[in-house]
Amino acid sequence: MENRTLRVFKTTTYREKPNSDELAFGRTFTDHMFVMDYSELEGWHDAKIVPYEPLKVDPAAMVFHYGQSVFEGLKAYLSPKGEPLLFRPRKNIARLNHSNERLCIPPIDEGFLLHALKQLIHVEKDWIPSSEGTSLYVRPVIISTEPFLGVAPSKQYKLVVILSPVGAYYKEGINPIKIAVENEYVRAVRGGTGEAKTGGNYAASLKAQEIAAKDGYSQVLWLDGIEKKYIEEVGSMNVFFKIGDEVVTPQLNGSILNGVTRSSVIEMLVHWGVKVNERKLTIEELYYEYQNGNVQEAFGSGTAAVISPIGQLDWNEHQMVFNGGKTGTLAKKLYDTLTGIQYGQIDDPFNWVEKVLPEEKIDKVG
Repeated sequence: MENRTLRVFKTTTYREKPNSDELAFGRTFTDHMFVMDYSELEGWHDAKIVPYEPLKVDPAAMVFHYGQSVFEGLKAYLSPKGEPLLFRPRKNIARLNHSNERLCIPPIDEGFLLHALKQLIHVEKDWIPSSEGTSLYVRPVIISTEPFLGVAPSKQYKLVVILSPVGAYYKEGINPIKIAVENEYVRAVRGGTGEAKTGGNYAASLKAQEIAAKDGYSQVLWLDGIEKKYIEEVGSMNVFFKIGDEVVTPQLNGSILNGVTRSSVIEMLVHWGVKVNERKLTIEELYYEYQNGNVQEAFGSGTAAVISPIGQLDWNEHQMVFNGGKTGTLAKKLYDTLTGIQYGQIDDPFNWVEKVLPEEKIDKVG
């Protein structure tokens, strides 16, 4: 039977917090973390907030051998009133369970995990940076911990949530990036794990990214893994194109991650009266529309950067430069509005933001 008690063990040695203007992405971690274990007999149990420390994991743990793991990424922001805010955390937690199902990992009680996240952030609220563009990155991860070398779903798991204060993704505002279309390697295929947030998808992307970086590109544009002609994602972000009077984004097909920012962009565009078309889009069609002067903007969307404008896209011997290589009006409006809502600086007509407040009584130890 699963135990829903959350215990808190405070550290006795607090770390020095870095200056906000010195923050990089994912290099600094807070004083505490949330952990919870799973076994067949007890289900998810032993939920606790503890001092940040290395994990003790058996070398035969199945995660090291078969990659059975999932993760999520979201952020906590500080409002002008000093209140910690979360942006659509329920969608991230629901997606975590979607990834769990694909990787044969037992589901998490979503309400309890949200409660634990809020309690952890409340404990670490002083770690949320206040400088413009900074935030507290929240990383839940689940790994298979059963020491067994057989190829089968693990019978033991560990859930860990760590927090990392991060700086602004763009140091000098949002600037368009240069992208190469990837023709050789693939990130994922339909029927694989592309729509799950699992480490193997990202490991599979590294080689193409490494080659592209050497050639002066910031990211690669992924095509589908079967016919290698349909546009799917850009780097680790979803991708959008303003073509004529509509915004086109690849439809979810089993190999494309259902991004929380992607969903937010679509809902916001519809709210503004902009036509959005989720459909298949070939690289050939995109180039044809570009040649005819119909492609006005291109941008990626994701948690880290929110909106990332694409200034140039190179495909084989063809070069596409969007909006003169400058950030488009729509991309800038989306970025300003989304970040304004996330930081509680403007009205939130969608009720996307949740405050992090001390919730119901928990058992505190130590």
